[in-house]
Amino acid sequence: MTKLIKTLCFMLTAVAIMTACSKYATYADQKERENNAINAYLVKEKITPISEEQFEKQGYTTDLDKNEWVFFKKSGIYMQVIHKGDGEKIQHNETLNLLCRFREYNINADTLQASSLEMIPDVMSVNNNSGTFTATFVSGIMVKAYGSKEVPSGWLVPLTYLTPGHNNLTGNVAQVKVIVPHDKGHSRARLGVYACMYFLQFTREH
Repeated sequence: MTKLIKTLCFMLTAVAIMTACSKYATYADQKERENNAINAYLVKEKITPISEEQFEKQGYTTDLDKNEWVFFKKSGIYMQVIHKGDGEKIQHNETLNLLCRFREYNINADTLQASSLEMIPDVMSVNNNSGTFTATFVSGIMVKAYGSKEVPSGWLVPLTYLTPGHNNLTGNVAQVKVIVPHDKGHSRARLGVYACMYFLQFTREH
């Protein structure tokens, strides 16, 4: 009986290990597909990646004529600054509401997933805690679409470099594009392991 129990324990352990390895391999495969999709998107859109060092040298701007996007190596996020905005930076320890219009494009599926460009903007409550941004959605399409007030962390990266104002004229609105890997996206992206490209517009709420 003891030998049988030992054999069963060994078999159960082996199954558990194989299952764990299988899950890990599946996630690794999903991440590889995501990376391949991002790389294919860079090629298709003729994007020129630049380093964070080059981005700093250029005054935290990206050359639109060269279709430059800065690559943040640590997070895997790509960002193109289209217009910084006609206001000022969000100050340390400042809390405010930002109005955001967006377009969400699923890179893995090659499809437009959500948009609020022609609708009432999403409202985000944003706090700058000594350079670290946190935010929650107050209302808008993202809450309705994904059932959560969580703002994707990838949306917060541009806020360090933008100067959003109150002007709603398109040419003066803070505008960026960002490629957000799944682990910096919303809960559905994290679960599905897919990347999104966002076109984002930010203004301060009056």
